[in-house]
Amino acid sequence: MFAADQHGAIQRLSDQRGRAVVVYFYPKDGTPGCTEEACAFRDAWDRFKQANVQVFGVSADTRESHEAFSTEHRLPFPILVDTDRTWATAFGVPMRLGTMARVTFLIDPDGKIAKVYPDVDPGVHADDVLKDAAQLTGAAL
Repeated sequence: MFAADQHGAIQRLSDQRGRAVVVYFYPKDGTPGCTEEACAFRDAWDRFKQANVQVFGVSADTRESHEAFSTEHRLPFPILVDTDRTWATAFGVPMRLGTMARVTFLIDPDGKIAKVYPDVDPGVHADDVLKDAAQLTGAAL
């Protein structure tokens, strides 16, 4: 699977083999809960890198919307464009009120889904995922 990120670069899930990956789906750029969640992942970014974990945000917003959202909030990780909902469909992410549900997947270094986080609390979610990812990779935080 691949998708363009907020800068137009192509990101492939297969390129991440050998490291844990977080794929978090969110409803819409710039909304309060989505901003809180993205900023929580941003604030934990150095610890995700230390644990050798790649983070991808995904929503159905356009590249331009992602670029503005990413720039405004200084997001250091790729935000993937899924306007055709290819990624959402592949991961089985439900639609709610015309947008993607807020759900996160933790993928192990072999490319298998290790944990699914449905209906998350955007404010504490990144830290919860980081703890699980660090256990998966054996990283000390």
